[in-house]
Amino acid sequence: MSDVDAAAITPRAWRLLRVAAGYDQRAVERELDAVRQAHVSMLESGSRSLSRERRRALLDLYAAELDSGQLAALVEHF
Repeated sequence: MSDVDAAAITPRAWRLLRVAAGYDQRAVERELDAVRQAHVSMLESGSRSLSRERRRALLDLYAAELDSGQLAALVEHF
């Protein structure tokens, strides 16, 4: 997971990662103090990016629920 560049993940892949990890946008907000539902929505729509730290926190959250193959497939193919 450390070799995944969070800045290179597409908006579609961010959404797929969240759903595959079993989170809705509000659940992410509950899990991560620095991330709000609006942040997730903007990241997934491509209308705005998040700071490197917030993207990394999201990726770490999702990666904890996915195996490395799932993570790689979503990031590489979407």
